[in-house]
Amino acid sequence: MDYQAILNLIERELTPDIKLGKVASYIPQLAKVDPLKFGVYLYCHDSTSYQFGDSQEKFSIQSISKVFTLIIAKELLGKDLWKRVHVEPSGTAFNSLTELERDQGIPRNPFINAGSIVVADTLLSALDHPKEDLLKFVQKLCGDDSISYNEAVAASEKAHGYRNKALVNYMKALGNIDNDPDDVLNFYFYQCSIVMSCEQLSKTFMLLANEGRHYKTQEQVIDPQSVKRINSIMQTCGFYDEAGEFSYRVGLPGKSGVGGGIVAVHPKHYSVAVWSPMLNSKGNSALGMKALERLTTLTGLSIF
Repeated sequence: MDYQAILNLIERELTPDIKLGKVASYIPQLAKVDPLKFGVYLYCHDSTSYQFGDSQEKFSIQSISKVFTLIIAKELLGKDLWKRVHVEPSGTAFNSLTELERDQGIPRNPFINAGSIVVADTLLSALDHPKEDLLKFVQKLCGDDSISYNEAVAASEKAHGYRNKALVNYMKALGNIDNDPDDVLNFYFYQCSIVMSCEQLSKTFMLLANEGRHYKTQEQVIDPQSVKRINSIMQTCGFYDEAGEFSYRVGLPGKSGVGGGIVAVHPKHYSVAVWSPMLNSKGNSALGMKALERLTTLTGLSIF
């Protein structure tokens, strides 16, 4: 498969245009990002890689980080995690409060904000140094110690995260948050502020395309059964109330973030990351979804 020729064609076909969407202005720091940035990086199972555009520039990964915290929490808590957060698609926006009352404070899945906040709470209880431990885990998966938090983004989220404050306090009232809500949100805002490039994300997510093994060292980081579970949740819940649309158009497990990033994996084949900050009405990268749809169409390969 000539992946570089395919990526070159996608780059020619898809031109960033401010009419495609809007950057995430509800987090002021994200509103400063150039909306016309566009990059793709694809890392293959055989260690070859292909890219174009702004694939080396770092950006705020936001909700893509929820995959990392979920992996850690699942390894530490096992089946007990699912007593506090479920694995069903939400069908509502990522920051919705409406389902929590119906579901008695148990979020539908770990990728909506409420679900990831619960996961953050479990890590606060299980880890002695959650912020440091999370960052070291991501650095290890990528093989790159330069990956860091963006203090300005974390502060911006903390100053304007009113809906997340409502979510954590409501779940605290219903008995599904163990730690102090401010401490939980502080960790949650930091996890979302991690900055990475498409290259770094693609290599990191090879864990989920390589049966739980590190892409470089081949160390078995998590077992294949955990990979199956995580990929399944990404397939059904990774794009909130647009998960069905992404599955229909792209046909790969993936996860998006309001920083404009999307990562998708084709197990035993490749991991691919795309960045375009312009979001559609569902909060997903408009151009990123188009790029990944063209990738699986042009290659003729998806998990289906």
